[in-house]
Amino acid sequence: MPKISQAQRDARQNQILDAALACFSENGFHQTGMADIVKRSGLSHGAVYLYFQSKDDIIEALAVDRHRQEAILSAVGTDQAEDPIAALRKLVHAYARWLTDPDAERTRRVSVNGWSEALRNERVRAGVIEGIDAPRQMITNLIERAQSRGLWNRDANPDAIARTLVALFQGFLLQKVWNEPLDIDVIVGTVDQMVTALATAKTPTKPRKQRALER
Repeated sequence: MPKISQAQRDARQNQILDAALACFSENGFHQTGMADIVKRSGLSHGAVYLYFQSKDDIIEALAVDRHRQEAILSAVGTDQAEDPIAALRKLVHAYARWLTDPDAERTRRVSVNGWSEALRNERVRAGVIEGIDAPRQMITNLIERAQSRGLWNRDANPDAIARTLVALFQGFLLQKVWNEPLDIDVIVGTVDQMVTALATAKTPTKPRKQRALER
């Protein structure tokens, strides 16, 4: 067999992953078989199985590729020289652009399919959790930086806020996949207002009686 360059190998692997992404976005994971992916790729069975031994291998590879894309997206908000709150807002805006990007429609649909698959497939679950933890930790770090600079209420819990914002992003993704009519500009403006409110919110003071009971 003639040797091929790494660039050619990468191109062929991406060709298979693109075919799988198309199949999964149209029919879901369980209704798609390896034969469907092979046919969509235009390659031979032998060529496809040279790169991926099973459908689960392809699903996992797509998850890894999606995380790489999300890492690039997340990097928009991590400029160390920038106001961390401005960086957080920049991340929200970047995510909104991804939600409205027509070229990302297949990826969005497969992402939601991945959440469902994670309930039964431990390999997929590990990838999904990793994909959630990356932006959550990034947001947490931005809030902690803001607190250290006196730009965010020091009594706030950065991890709890990060989890709340990630949950918002996940909800928007679901609504977009369901073809809900989303006004992204209004949504982004609302999230901006929420970030401002969270940054300046005072931690509720416990009633004196409750404080006494906790001592």
